[in-house]
Amino acid sequence: MLTVKIKYAPGVKPIVQAHPGEHYDIRSAESVVFSPGDTVKIKHGFCMELPPGYEAKIEPRSSTFDKYGLIHVDSGVIDNDWRSEWCSTFYATRYGMVRKNARVAQFRFQRIQEKAELETVDFIEDTGRGGYGSTGEE
Repeated sequence: MLTVKIKYAPGVKPIVQAHPGEHYDIRSAESVVFSPGDTVKIKHGFCMELPPGYEAKIEPRSSTFDKYGLIHVDSGVIDNDWRSEWCSTFYATRYGMVRKNARVAQFRFQRIQEKAELETVDFIEDTGRGGYGSTGEE
């Protein structure tokens, strides 16, 4: 079992995991009002001390765009030496508001990528799959 130290800002509800193995839902630490075209920085109201060898990957919840019209554009990977408040940045496509403690993002712990040696070569065989995002199937 992984043990992770966490500190919440006053009034922020604790992080939850609905089922074992799923992402952990994270909330907005404050209410945020936005207009179309705004860059919306949402503070999550907590900081963590991730153990050595681990990082966290933040993603939007699947309902965030439908509920708020927000497209997740930044926050990405939280390194294990980051001890400040977590936040996410979104792009607003419409007028709206996220209320304090609304679940807007999610994260999972993962092991840090293993160090690899990148070897330069003159040829790599093309898999012929048909292009970006395509398996070649219709």
